Amino acid sequence: MKKWLISIVLLLAVSALAACGGEKKEGHAKDDEGKIIVGVTAGPHEQIVEKVQEVAAKDGFEFEMKVFNEYVMPNIALAEGEIDLNSFQHGPYLEQFKKDRNLDITNVADTVNYPMGIYSSKVKDIKELGKKAKIGLPNDPTNGARALLLMEEAGLIKLKKDAGVKATLKDIDENKLNLEFVELEASQIPRQLEELDAAAINTNFAIEQGFVPEKDSIFIEPKDSPWVNVIAARTEDKDADFVKKFVKYYQSEEVKQFIEKEFAGSATVPW
Repeated sequence: MKKWLISIVLLLAVSALAACGGEKKEGHAKDDEGKIIVGVTAGPHEQIVEKVQEVAAKDGFEFEMKVFNEYVMPNIALAEGEIDLNSFQHGPYLEQFKKDRNLDITNVADTVNYPMGIYSSKVKDIKELGKKAKIGLPNDPTNGARALLLMEEAGLIKLKKDAGVKATLKDIDENKLNLEFVELEASQIPRQLEELDAAAINTNFAIEQGFVPEKDSIFIEPKDSPWVNVIAARTEDKDADFVKKFVKYYQSEEVKQFIEKEFAGSATVPW
């Protein structure tokens, strides 16, 4: 009888664990208080989502924020269910990343546009860069292409006609100054700027390092740049209520005014 009872107890325990596991898989990466978790990168994205938290809390919608210091893990964590949404990347980066990693995540809304800039601690004007200058750029495909397009616009290089948003160093068709390009992890470029003559830096990392993009960059993207940042979710959740609520609070007038005041032109709002 005891063995029979023990078997029943074990069976019930296993069933309960399986049910919990299934519920977690079908649900969301909630914290201990049942709040959804939103991933961001440190800096401007973090600041804006903190404001979203404030606006949402007034309406009784609370969520946790998880901060990352690079561009890879926020999408991995989203796909693996460790977070429920993320807000840190532009659309082309998301599309390329999910294709490369075969991830089932998707763009659910636009956020802000941070113009990429070229920075230097050695020259004050893009025209002062000399021959064989060492130029840093992000080593991920989409931000690397974005940097090359920016350098072409600045008159430093010319790219092959059909390079577009997939441009690589191999697509440089003209490099009159014989510039040396150094590919680095995007988040590390500001810290290595002293070792370079100039570098293309994403605005969030530039601000984190203390730069004011419109003031400190020696060349910057136009405000109508197509590299708009997005909110991403797992595809299965794209129509979920929590996604719609988060997007509503993010794209609220109060958050828009905060962005325009806090970043004074370093971030533009496309919605």
